[in-house]
Amino acid sequence: MIDTEQIKIGPIPAIIWGPPSQHMVLAVHGNMSHKADTVIELLAGKAVPRGYQVLSFDLPEHGDRKTDPTPCKAAECVRDLETVMEYACARWNHIGLFGCSMGAYFSLLAYRDCNLEQCLFLSPVVDMERLIESMMSWSNVTPDQLREQGEICSCVGQMLYWDYYCYVKAHPIDRWTPPTRILYGEQDNLCERETVERFALRFSCGLEIVPGGEHFFHTEEQLTAYRDWLDWSFQ
Repeated sequence: MIDTEQIKIGPIPAIIWGPPSQHMVLAVHGNMSHKADTVIELLAGKAVPRGYQVLSFDLPEHGDRKTDPTPCKAAECVRDLETVMEYACARWNHIGLFGCSMGAYFSLLAYRDCNLEQCLFLSPVVDMERLIESMMSWSNVTPDQLREQGEICSCVGQMLYWDYYCYVKAHPIDRWTPPTRILYGEQDNLCERETVERFALRFSCGLEIVPGGEHFFHTEEQLTAYRDWLDWSFQ
C-alpha cells in the first residue's frame, strides 16, 4: 500500500504518492478519468519503490472537480498545468512527466519549455486539431456550423467547441525536446497510428505498439503490457 497525501494546489485537488524524495513524476490524466485512476495508481506502484514520488491532480470537470465551473478546454487546462508545475518546481529538483490521452496533449502545450528529465505518454493525443476534425466529420458537423453555434455535442458524446478548435489551430505542437517514450494501442480508434508514428519520428520518441491494444487500456492483457512498459521505463 502506497502512502498518499491529499493536497490542494490553489483550487486544484491533488495527490502526492510515496515518501519524500527529490525525484517526482507529474501525472496528467485523460478524458473521463481522475487523479487516482488505475493507470496512475499503477504508475505510482512502479515509480515509488524506485525512489520517485508521483504528483497527480484533477483536470476541470473531472474527479473532485466535476462541478467545477472551469471548462475542460485547452486554454484553461494549460493554465492549470502551469500552476501545478510552478508548485512542483518549488518542491522537487528532478521532475518527470506522465501524460495519458488528452492529458498528454495538454502537457505538450504547457510544458514545451520545461526541463523534464523523462516523459511517458500513454495513448497520447498528439494532434488535437486532427482529432477534433475527425469528430466533426463523424458527426456531420462543418466548421461553419460549429462557428455559428459555438458548441455542438458530437456523435460520440464529446462536446465540440468553436473556441477550443480555434485555440488548437493557433497553438500547433511544433517543439518538444524532453526524452519521451510512448505506449500506443494497435487498435486505438481515436488517434491514427500514422499520426503517432509521425510525431514519434519528428521528436525522436521511443514508440511501443501493443498488439490488440485500444485507446483506453483496461483489459488485463493491456494493463500487463502497461506494467511491463513501466518496469522498463523505471529501470
